Amino acid sequence: MDRSPDEILADFLYEGLFLKQTPRSGYAFLGRGRESVAEHSFGVVFIGYSLFQLASAQRTLSLERVLALALFHDLPEARVGDQNYLNKRYNKIHEDRAHRDATASLPFAASLQGLYEEWKKRESYESRLAADADQLDMIAELFRQKADGAPAAAEWLRYAFKRLITAEGRALFRALQERHPSAWWFEKKDQFWVNPPEPSDEAEGASPPEGASPPLSPRNPAES
Repeated sequence: MDRSPDEILADFLYEGLFLKQTPRSGYAFLGRGRESVAEHSFGVVFIGYSLFQLASAQRTLSLERVLALALFHDLPEARVGDQNYLNKRYNKIHEDRAHRDATASLPFAASLQGLYEEWKKRESYESRLAADADQLDMIAELFRQKADGAPAAAEWLRYAFKRLITAEGRALFRALQERHPSAWWFEKKDQFWVNPPEPSDEAEGASPPEGASPPLSPRNPAES
């Protein structure tokens, strides 16, 4: 039975959104952590935008291309699932066919197929930035797991760094390496952790209320 254009688009949207329910498989080997393919794709888009801003100061690039590559790079996984490096040693995964079958009936199929081919070839700088964003999303999670005591994370990070292919990607790796994952929110200031002031009293050096209970020492994640 032939589908109408609206039905074709609806099916495509349901398929893409199924990535929210498709788990990433590598965390089983790490021993902790979990996320969906869609959560990962959000991270890749987020990081891809940042890498574009770094790289576009030196060359002419398409932001739309970087973001589209980042957004759709794992579309075939709605059909084939997320395959980690060990799975791929033993399973033949037909990602090309899965992508073709998912997009062939769409009015913008040629655009998506072009993105898919560009992603695989890694010839454009946009595709290289998107590829590094793909790695850096996992790298950021590995740094978070490492700070939380995951024993295998440090070894995984060593290999992940070697997969980065742009100067911007390697620079961002080092920036992530230098900062604790909690540094963005954990401020080592007694007025925030011991006796939080009223919103109008948030000035630096605000004194705790008179007669306040003795403070407990807050645990600083950056010093663990």
